[in-house]
Amino acid sequence: MGLPFTLAEVEEARRNIQGVAFRTPLVRSNTDAPENLYLKLENLQPIGSFKIRGAMNVMALTSREQLARGVLTASAGNMAQGVAFCAKRIGVPATIVAPDTAPATKIQAVQRMGGRVIQVPFAEWWRTFETRSYPGVDATFIHAFDDPHVMAGNGTIALELLEDLPDLEAVVIPWGGGGLSCGIAAVLRMRAPHVKIFAAEVETAAPLAASFAAGAPTPVEYQPSFVDGIGSKAVFPGMFALAQKLLDGSLVVTLKEAASAMKLVAERNRVIIEGASACAVAAAVSGRAGSGKIVAIISGGNIDLDKFAHLVAQA
Repeated sequence: MGLPFTLAEVEEARRNIQGVAFRTPLVRSNTDAPENLYLKLENLQPIGSFKIRGAMNVMALTSREQLARGVLTASAGNMAQGVAFCAKRIGVPATIVAPDTAPATKIQAVQRMGGRVIQVPFAEWWRTFETRSYPGVDATFIHAFDDPHVMAGNGTIALELLEDLPDLEAVVIPWGGGGLSCGIAAVLRMRAPHVKIFAAEVETAAPLAASFAAGAPTPVEYQPSFVDGIGSKAVFPGMFALAQKLLDGSLVVTLKEAASAMKLVAERNRVIIEGASACAVAAAVSGRAGSGKIVAIISGGNIDLDKFAHLVAQA
């Protein structure tokens, strides 16, 4: 399998998202170890996560005639906000299919942006990813991860990393469906093939690690938790093929480690991060990603503040 996009398409994506998605800061973490840990703060995007990059790139590359019918996505929260935000900006309706386990904070954010939310059981939500449609909704489907234009939008993060930290040695990226990990990794493999690239997963939903161990897509039992931005019951075969080609492995962390990472970043950098982002930080501070210049991708910060306060207090 080849790469999902070219460098020219990533540069085009950067132009497409300009003025909508921001160039986010890369800051040095104040952790004791590893000493050279950096945080790419995608939680500072207008919607609080990186998803705005892929969503905007897809819409910029879609005809006005198609967009006029509206857009549809399946998301637990962050892609939902990305699609709703961009749809409102260009003046088209957005429909979101979300699992009934999605956090109220994220659902309310989508509704504030004018998105229509349809909440369904987890299995029905997962089928929406597979069918790329939802009964009764005639709209352009924007896949949250398995789309080369979404991945190219996410790949713009890698361009910024290489410009801000050209001698980086490793990157740790939260793994949900793989669109962020593979988007960043594809650019790094083309521009900086020496960089080690690791996915980060949580113990309650780590299908990529299980699939790497088995050598083929392997389903796992999914257990909902406060780490709601990543984790699923399976890896799409196409995304697994890309992961095998692009990634150096998956680092699985515990819920306790994720909560401790949330507290660590709040204490040392005064930054609020959600559970998915915390998995990347937890994996980096575990030492398993190495000891050189490491970047943890802070994919989002959309977490209910009461829940955040409780988790940090208990960590």
